[in-house]
Amino acid sequence: MKRAAVPLILFLFGFVLGLLCLFPLRSQSRETPAVPLSPSGAQATGDAASVFSAKDTAALLRSAAGVAEALKAKDYEVLSGYVHPERGVTFSPYSTVDLEADQNFTADQIRDLERDDTRYLWGYEDGRGEPIQLTIAQFLEQFIFSVDYTQAPSVGVDQIVMSGNSLENLQEAYPDCRFVDLCYPSLDPAYEGLDWCSLKMVFAPTQSGWYLVGLIHSQWTI
Repeated sequence: MKRAAVPLILFLFGFVLGLLCLFPLRSQSRETPAVPLSPSGAQATGDAASVFSAKDTAALLRSAAGVAEALKAKDYEVLSGYVHPERGVTFSPYSTVDLEADQNFTADQIRDLERDDTRYLWGYEDGRGEPIQLTIAQFLEQFIFSVDYTQAPSVGVDQIVMSGNSLENLQEAYPDCRFVDLCYPSLDPAYEGLDWCSLKMVFAPTQSGWYLVGLIHSQWTI
């Protein structure tokens, strides 16, 4: 039997519906901190610097779902439409973001990435220290979308679902942004959670919506 909808879409629908029920006609006051909801429906305190309306959060989640679907389909024309027109998108191979060293690409570069056979230096492998030298397409496949994140069982909104030994500095690196964390707490029960991984999508607000500025791959590190 076909699955009715992927978990990310189900979460998006339920989350937006819940927010609209709670806040049908008005935005939240900026005097009260936002309380993001975890995928399980339990409330959790968030670290977002600003309070956003239910409409803003719904738009953010739609953008995250669109990016995930474009990555899955390897539809880079569609993906490029989500990339910030001025800031581009920065790729981080592990949780710690280094905006000076991490690779950044424009929307046009993302649109044409399959024709780009340049092997870029993305960072260094955890534990081994070997340079990560891959084309953009190879990096997306091996790091960014190494598993199907449209099926991610855990979703965090402005909230990191899981972390390891790596410094989590997303909010310091992107203080003016919001993010969605798509996480697999475990891929194989035999590894007892040591094989967890996640994809954090960082979005900046503009007058026309939320645009992608960062993609961060996270996993268990030594």
